[in-house]
Amino acid sequence: MPQLLKSLTPEQKEHFDTEGYLIVKGLFTEEELTEIDRTFEEIGSRAVPGYFEPNLQAGTADPLSRYPRVMHPHRFNETARRYLLHPPVLAVLEDLYGEEALAAQSMFYYKPPGSRGQALHQDNFYLKVEPGNCIAAWTAVDAADEENGGLLVVPKTSGHEIVCPELADESESFTKHLVKVPPGLKAVPAVMDKGDVLFFNGNLIHGSYRNKSKDRFRRAFICHYAPASLAKIATHYRPLLRADGTPVDAETSMDGGPCGVEFDALYPH
Repeated sequence: MPQLLKSLTPEQKEHFDTEGYLIVKGLFTEEELTEIDRTFEEIGSRAVPGYFEPNLQAGTADPLSRYPRVMHPHRFNETARRYLLHPPVLAVLEDLYGEEALAAQSMFYYKPPGSRGQALHQDNFYLKVEPGNCIAAWTAVDAADEENGGLLVVPKTSGHEIVCPELADESESFTKHLVKVPPGLKAVPAVMDKGDVLFFNGNLIHGSYRNKSKDRFRRAFICHYAPASLAKIATHYRPLLRADGTPVDAETSMDGGPCGVEFDALYPH
């Protein structure tokens, strides 16, 4: 039976607008989640140069050496491409944007037990969508909580400016950049069941915990989108895709941003 496209309630839209994020249930069937699971289990068994480059002989000191994130799987895998353009997700995005959403990026995180987290950051620092903003759709392929490395979000930071990050503690974060929590606000866990989708604004400060569990992966299929009215985006995310897979080009955003080009050269993300 075809899935009904999700229409958000006024309360859901208000939550996204005021808090900067929204968890939506029911956008993927159990069969679809199983297909995503099987697809990335197969991808995880081998290297895909330029997209997934694991150390297949890695020990246990750094689990992410064996299971790094998969970058842009939609560019080499048809299943990933299909779920990047998943109609129920695109319907929610159209509600949030008030216009057509274009797909910019897909990723898959395995995050096995013992993995470092990801320091707090802002996505549009990297995507550089102009005008407007990117929105992430973060799908929990496994349940995600504080124990197994679930997400942290800082509510009400979606309206904050993109800031130049500091350097993160790389013993705790696998990425280099850290954006500090503004005074008076705090990071809170976004606890998610398997199949939940978290949507959040590109300025929202967010990150993740270390996976402290003994035997629980925290797999996630993560995609980024931009409004059809955009003019520019960072070059790594071009071309964008319409719902039917048609490529859409945009101008390349200039390097630098709030840090200047020197920061980009020294600390690539």
